[in-house]
Amino acid sequence: MIKEQYIYSDLTAKIIGCAMEVHRQLGNGFPEKLYQRALAIEMESQGLSFSREFVMPVYYKGQKIGTRRADFLVEKVIAVELKAVIQLEDVHLAQAINYLEAYDLEVGLLINFGARSLQFKRVQNKKFNQAKQGNPNVRKK
Repeated sequence: MIKEQYIYSDLTAKIIGCAMEVHRQLGNGFPEKLYQRALAIEMESQGLSFSREFVMPVYYKGQKIGTRRADFLVEKVIAVELKAVIQLEDVHLAQAINYLEAYDLEVGLLINFGARSLQFKRVQNKKFNQAKQGNPNVRKK
């Protein structure tokens, strides 16, 4: 499922497993908000800590220009963006990557419950700045 050499592979595999269980129970065809609620229940039952609809500021050239809400921030290191569409499009992938860059997170998941089979993509922030000072999302070594 997820290659072990990837950072946070155990955690992303656990999140994907939770999403698979939700999809197995509900199938496709529901609004995204219902999948979000069900995934929260499943992740909680699996002992994952998370924030739902996690609000983070977006900056442009050092100035705050607004906020964005990630569907989930899991264990303070993985952004999870949910969709309930027939097919994932490039714009959905771009949105997930933009969240990672805006939040300075290294890894995220894009999960789609709208297809007949669960779709998921692991995304990585190529601009990740691990050394950034003052960011509470930066991993401590």
